[in-house]
Amino acid sequence: MTMRRVAILGSTGSIGTTALRVLSRQRERFCVSALTAFSNAALLREQEVEFRPAFVGLVNNGASEHAAWESGRSCLIAAATRDDVDIVLNAVVGAAGLDATLAALECGKRVALANKETLVMAGHLVHAARARGGGELVPVDSEHSAILQCITGRTGVEVRRVILTASGGPFRQWSSEKIERATLTDALQHPTWRMGRKITVDSATLANKALEVIEAHHLFGLSFDQIDVVVHPQSVIHSFVEFVDGSVLAQLGVPSMELPVLYALTHPERVPDTGVPPFDPVESSPMTFERVRVADFPALALGVAAGRRGGAAPAVFNAANEEAVSLFIDGRIRFGDIPGAIESALEALGEWNGDSRDAILAADEAARRHVRTRFQC
Repeated sequence: MTMRRVAILGSTGSIGTTALRVLSRQRERFCVSALTAFSNAALLREQEVEFRPAFVGLVNNGASEHAAWESGRSCLIAAATRDDVDIVLNAVVGAAGLDATLAALECGKRVALANKETLVMAGHLVHAARARGGGELVPVDSEHSAILQCITGRTGVEVRRVILTASGGPFRQWSSEKIERATLTDALQHPTWRMGRKITVDSATLANKALEVIEAHHLFGLSFDQIDVVVHPQSVIHSFVEFVDGSVLAQLGVPSMELPVLYALTHPERVPDTGVPPFDPVESSPMTFERVRVADFPALALGVAAGRRGGAAPAVFNAANEEAVSLFIDGRIRFGDIPGAIESALEALGEWNGDSRDAILAADEAARRHVRTRFQC
C-alpha cells in the first residue's frame, strides 16, 4: 500500500482522537496532512506537535457551536480540498459537515464519513458531487462499516435486507415514565460505547439509529423496507446482511471504533493492527437480541418516516434533533421533550422542498428556529 495522506475534520472529538490513535500505529502507511477542530485548542496543539500536519485550523470563534461551524466552513473546505490530501475523515458533528463532504468528493477524494448528518440531509447532493468529481464515499459508522464488509465484492441485487443493531442505550430497560424524567447524567451513561455527548444522547433516544437507517438507504441503495433494526445489548454484532437465497452474514468485533476507522482508511484492503484486542467468542457470550420498543423511543419512527417522506424532511428531522439535544445538554428542556420537538418541526416543515443545497440549509435553519421558538429559547 502506498503512503496515503489524511485530513481529519473534527480531530479533537471522539472519532477524531480515535482516528489519530489508529494513525499513530500506521505511520508507514499514512501521514496526517491536515487537522481541524471546533474547540479544545490545547489538544489540537498537542496533535499538531505529534503529527506535524501542513494545515491546522481551529474553527471556534467564541460564538455558539452552530454559528462557529457556519463561520468555519471555509476552514473545513480548505482542509478537505488540499492537494496533499488523499483521504478526508469527516468527523464533524452535525449539519456543518455538509459542504466539506461535497467539496472533497468533487475534488476526487476518498471521504471516510463519520458525519452521518451529511447523507441524512442531502444524500442526493452527495451522490451528485461524487459523480461529478469521481470521489469515493466509505462509511465509518460501525454498523455501515459492517454492512460494507459483508457485501464488498457482491452485487447489490443479491441483498434482500440489512439489519442494523442497536445497543438499546442506557434506557433499554427503563419504563416510559422514567425515561421522560431522565437527566443528562443518566443519558450519558452509555452501556457499551464511549462517544461525544451529542451522539450519546442520540443513542439514548434512538434518534441516532434513525439517522443510521437513512444513511444506509443512501449508502447502499436500499429501500426503507429493506432496512430493519434490532436491539443487541452486547454491541458485538454490528450489522447483519441477509441475501436473496436466505443466507445471512454478520460482522462481529469488540465495541471499538478503531476497527471501522481503520477499515474506512484501507478499504477494500486489510492491514495488521495491534490496537483492537483479539475477539473471544466465549467472553463475548451470551449474545442476545430484542425488538425495539418503538412506542417508548419515538425518535426512531419519526426519523424513518422522515426518510421515507424525502424532500427536506430528513434535514428537518436532523436539525430539530440537533437543536433539541443542544437545549437538553444545556439544561433548558427535559429529555422527554426531545421527540416532541422533532415531531412538531416535522409537522410544520416536513413538506418543504429539498432539491438544492440552499433549500436544505433553509429547512435546517427553519427547523432549529422552530425548536427554539417552541421552548422560547
